[in-house]
Amino acid sequence: MLHDRPPLLYLTHRIPYPPNKGDKVRSFNILRQLARTHRVFLGSFVDHPDDRQHIPALRQWCEQCCIVPIEPGIRRLASLRGLLRGEALSLPYYRSPRLAAWVQRMVTEYGIRSAVAFSGPMAQYLDAPGLERRVIDFCDVDSAKWTQYAADRRWPLSWLYRREGERLLAFERATAARCDASLFVTEAEADLFRAAAPELATQVGVMQNGVDAEYFSPSHAFDSPYPAGGPVLVFSGAMDYWPNIDAVTGFARELLPRIRAQVPDARFWIVGMNPAPAVQALAGEGVVVTGTVPDVRPYLAHADAVVAPLRIARGIQNKVLEAMAMARPVVLSAAPATGLAAEDGRDCEIAADDASFCARVVGLLQDEARRTSMGRAARACVLRGYSWSANLRMLDWLLEVAPTQGGAADDIPTVIGDPPALVRSQVA
Repeated sequence: MLHDRPPLLYLTHRIPYPPNKGDKVRSFNILRQLARTHRVFLGSFVDHPDDRQHIPALRQWCEQCCIVPIEPGIRRLASLRGLLRGEALSLPYYRSPRLAAWVQRMVTEYGIRSAVAFSGPMAQYLDAPGLERRVIDFCDVDSAKWTQYAADRRWPLSWLYRREGERLLAFERATAARCDASLFVTEAEADLFRAAAPELATQVGVMQNGVDAEYFSPSHAFDSPYPAGGPVLVFSGAMDYWPNIDAVTGFARELLPRIRAQVPDARFWIVGMNPAPAVQALAGEGVVVTGTVPDVRPYLAHADAVVAPLRIARGIQNKVLEAMAMARPVVLSAAPATGLAAEDGRDCEIAADDASFCARVVGLLQDEARRTSMGRAARACVLRGYSWSANLRMLDWLLEVAPTQGGAADDIPTVIGDPPALVRSQVA
């Protein structure tokens, strides 16, 4: 029965439904996993008007919810308070007295002792008296992302982003010190954090992303969304996210002309919600920008190849796993390949530089048999290592509940450090 399950607080920086962008895919699957073993009390924010209609759907997995609407423009101004307080700007952006009060009330009234926070800024709600077990899913080392942004910007943005990286790293370290476990999406991200906070190494673990291989499957039949013409290259993702904007802008302007010099009728389709003005401006000769689509799978299923030319990327990209699950050949740059358990040249194509990226795309477009064999290998790779149920079983272990899936303790995803240290209990 539901009330035989212990209550649990789950905090996310964005409403985890629908799972239509990278971070929401992960946070939604975590929600489903937690709901199998706990009565979930969800605290979150909704930052897009289209998502508000989906709040009632969360009742399928949550006993109670507190969803705080935020307007990004206003929040960006509010986040500047961090400059006066000497803190990371990301923290006041996601600070809400209403949510903080709700968290404390739920912890007190329902005797909640365990909490899982998704993304670093949500850790500011984990100090509620009464919580005894805290797990933070950082996903990526966000502080490193801001530092990387700074390298590509001019002053004053370069200064602001570098400052954000420094302040956010300090917060991440403080957060990890008071949590029982800090999780990252790849071993590379975990190692990066261990290097920055070596004293916390035994409390750092890896919980990889997964993919719904039944939903993203080549067995489904879809009509082609593409008009007749040459081979299609696809990039999918939320197109108001800067790393995606940077990726498609660079590809369309710098790489596509070189590819079309050898495959003149090649077409590039940018598929994803909320295309920024810089993305919309790319539409034209050989480039199509779709905006929001009801289902990305037809675009993947009928693509000749999927490209992920990200120059700024942290962790395993859901867009890559989804394309591989659909048995499509994928060409990706080195950044999104970090941590991906795939063999270059068999399961996917990993390009070290622009010249290699173009050569690998052209090679695939000119060899149908290779596209087919790589697509099959890609799906096999996903089935081997990227099951959500298997990868999220880490949470059962950390929260000390009976596993939701069969398997011995040896089946728990690899964690560096002594398990008792990783799962130590702290009382607020």
